[in-house]
Amino acid sequence: MDRAINRQKILLDHLRPPSSSDHNYEAVLSATNCMAGDSAAYHRTSAFGDDVVIVAAHRTPLCKAKRGLFKDTFPDDLLAPVLKAVIEKTNVNPAEVGDIVVGTVLAPGSQRASECRMAAFYAGFPETVPVRTVNRQCSSGLQAVADVAAAIKAGFYDIGIGAGLESMTTNAMAFDGSVNPRVKDFVQAQDCLLPMGITSENVAHRFGVTREEQDQAAIVDPKTGDEKPITVNVDDGIRPNASVADLAKLKPVFKKSGTTTAGNSSQVTDGAGAVLLMKRSLAMHKGLPILGVFRTFAAVGVDPAIMGIGPAVAIPAAVKAAGLELDDIDLFEINEAFASQFVYCRKKLELDPEKINVNGGAMAIGHPLGATGARCVATLLHEMKRRGKDCRFGVISMCIGTGMGAAAVFERGDAVDELCNARKVESHGFLSKDAK
Repeated sequence: MDRAINRQKILLDHLRPPSSSDHNYEAVLSATNCMAGDSAAYHRTSAFGDDVVIVAAHRTPLCKAKRGLFKDTFPDDLLAPVLKAVIEKTNVNPAEVGDIVVGTVLAPGSQRASECRMAAFYAGFPETVPVRTVNRQCSSGLQAVADVAAAIKAGFYDIGIGAGLESMTTNAMAFDGSVNPRVKDFVQAQDCLLPMGITSENVAHRFGVTREEQDQAAIVDPKTGDEKPITVNVDDGIRPNASVADLAKLKPVFKKSGTTTAGNSSQVTDGAGAVLLMKRSLAMHKGLPILGVFRTFAAVGVDPAIMGIGPAVAIPAAVKAAGLELDDIDLFEINEAFASQFVYCRKKLELDPEKINVNGGAMAIGHPLGATGARCVATLLHEMKRRGKDCRFGVISMCIGTGMGAAAVFERGDAVDELCNARKVESHGFLSKDAK
């Protein structure tokens, strides 16, 4: 009996936030689901201190591939500064990092893996910190963050970095080698080889997204020679004077009678980003401010011929997994691979345009494939912090080549309810058969 009661006390102590100084067990406690402000459906499924949190998120400027300010920059030199920034800004000992996971798409796998390892050394990480890459195409940066969050949750390590890197100047979008003849026997396998622009045209045609809607979506309205070192501190792809009338003059790129143009598509871009994650209990112990909480992640499959619809499927899956409704989400970062798919997803989910890409999206600042997910995390969480208590939950999502979608739900760092709604019970609710 005493052994069972002691076990119950230990478990109940785990349910208390680390800051709690109340250790009076005279009354037995029973924990119930934590209500999150306006969303009665939301609940936490783990102890408060076990939350996986983001304590830093930084990105490089995004620059036009082949003609922008990073055109002469090596990929490892893009990644190193953001890896260094998340450590320097938090004063975390780099030797404490359990893993660095980098989302990246276009470069040959073994070469990019070596470049990422080199970048870690440039950034001051010791040889004991491992590095790996991950490739889920356009969601690779978000997948890296999700992989690190899952590893921390599983107890593999306590601190990790999810990052993203793409140099579209260095590595072109191309299919190397020959295609397996078997692909002719499978329509969906054939569709995996469609140019992304054709899938955009398919979405526009199948779902009736007009050229005018696409051009309007591409207009940003923010609610807010000799080699020498240079400092880049601006996104150089923004076209501040572009108008709908200007975009209407552009010719379709992928189909003569189509609606997808250079103006209503994402830009080909170079850039990198990094996100530092750890357990909440460790962040509190270190006295680090918590930028956000990683709540849920979902990756889904869709028809490869209309791969752009991925967010319309992935977002509801991730939001449902968090115990939330779409109306509970205060901000969205939805990657604008093409205006056609972006407009479709927005309309399909009936999202408020005022909540989406409030500082501009990929059609304005660019889409460095492997880095976009990490970039979106930095953009979303800093904007949520800026807005304060009026902005609690945010979602990041993107479509994925070959027919997939990914989405993740984040919570603003200072918005989490402590588990303080425990109630007294009249009888013992013993936790094991040992109590009998």
